[in-house]
Amino acid sequence: MTNIMLFPSLVAKLLPTDYVAFTFFVGCMAMMAASAFFFLSLNQFDRKWRTSVLVSGLITFIAAVHYFYMRDYWATFQESPTFFRYVDWILTVPLMCVEFYLILKVAGAKQGLLWKMIIYSIIMLVTGYFGEAVDPANAWIWGLVSGIAYFAIVYEIWLGEASKLAAAAGGDVLASHKILCWFVLVGWAIYPLGYMLGTDGWYTGILGKGNVDIAYNIADAINKIGFGLVIYTLALKSQKD
Repeated sequence: MTNIMLFPSLVAKLLPTDYVAFTFFVGCMAMMAASAFFFLSLNQFDRKWRTSVLVSGLITFIAAVHYFYMRDYWATFQESPTFFRYVDWILTVPLMCVEFYLILKVAGAKQGLLWKMIIYSIIMLVTGYFGEAVDPANAWIWGLVSGIAYFAIVYEIWLGEASKLAAAAGGDVLASHKILCWFVLVGWAIYPLGYMLGTDGWYTGILGKGNVDIAYNIADAINKIGFGLVIYTLALKSQKD
């Protein structure tokens, strides 16, 4: 009863028909459960793969905490929690790029690849935030820069140094790398689409405008948990070899 009195707005807003709030809630719970799974499984791996699985758990844990706050923000204001979402992404997306480096270390990946991927991801996210929240009048320009950084990541993992290292590693590493590449190419594609739906630019006349929180929330859960499960499966197979 005390909690209901303290948070009347949340009780009133989190209704069964509020599908946006529902996806925030489910996203939070799904990523928290994934974090527990990854963290509790650490002891079964040797040091070679433990860091990769740990990073997977950190990605979903950070996202779960932010989704807890984003759920409350939506429930209170019925507005897209842009600031919290980008704080989540600026922490988790570079970590997802780190996963490529960690699995490719067996093929001799250098720290230059690591920093290249991190820098691309930060540019993509910072310029995206500027376009959505700081300088929306020039959203298409910021979106263009963000898109270029995104495609730089796509190029790097599909055709660049990361791709060559994966091919050299072969076997399960190559197979896992390919799956992660598809996550970036297909799964991450919802984010630039959502950016265009949420801002004004030359593309507005083609795509229109609308709330994309449901799509963002579903994509976040699939991409982040999916990334982690690919890493977990690779580590498990490597332990058996």
